[in-house]
Amino acid sequence: MTFEQQWIEYDYNPFILFSAAGKILSLNAEAQFLLGYTCTEEIFTLATTHANISFGFKTTFLELDFGRYKFFAITVGYENDETIGIKLYQAPSFKINKPKPVGEATNIYALVDLCILTYSINSKIVFEKDFDPTIPEVIIDSNSFIKVLNKIYSCYENSKKITTKVFYRVGEHIKFEEKKYSIFSVEISAKELDEERLSELKVLISNSNFYIDIQKKITINIPMILS
Repeated sequence: MTFEQQWIEYDYNPFILFSAAGKILSLNAEAQFLLGYTCTEEIFTLATTHANISFGFKTTFLELDFGRYKFFAITVGYENDETIGIKLYQAPSFKINKPKPVGEATNIYALVDLCILTYSINSKIVFEKDFDPTIPEVIIDSNSFIKVLNKIYSCYENSKKITTKVFYRVGEHIKFEEKKYSIFSVEISAKELDEERLSELKVLISNSNFYIDIQKKITINIPMILS
């Protein structure tokens, strides 16, 4: 792999090269993660819709949301009728408008298991877990986290199955006091969402110190503060 190819591969912004028929010819690492939140056809349509009328490159500023991904611009380019490429520019994931979290070193898996155990009592809901086992103990306000997670589970109380995923957010970080911290997420998803409970959740998190993304899935984004 040449230096230029490595530069594209490890770029923070997703890049995909398509054939004229919409087949992916190449993509970088970040684009692979993006396709976990959308489909190939949608990105190909985005590219062809915003391509230059004639050969060349065109940058368009627009706001796009794909799950945890938020973009503020795209560049589409093609030099012939055989291939077309698109690069999507990520907007900052998190605004620093809250103080650095305080709490105690805690095993996040233990907290999640406690909430699942508590909420599953006298419930027929099937709780499915998908945990990345590499997340270390982090500094977190355990009581606040438990309250928020329990409220999130209540938003899906009419569902037959609730999936909880704990995963490391590759390439993302947040800064407190000029120091960068990696981020991991606790993502909860199910089919039935109770809008009244969701409103209650929004009130609760407005007074919390957590970064929460509410889409079809509800995600708690947590800085990996170890000490």
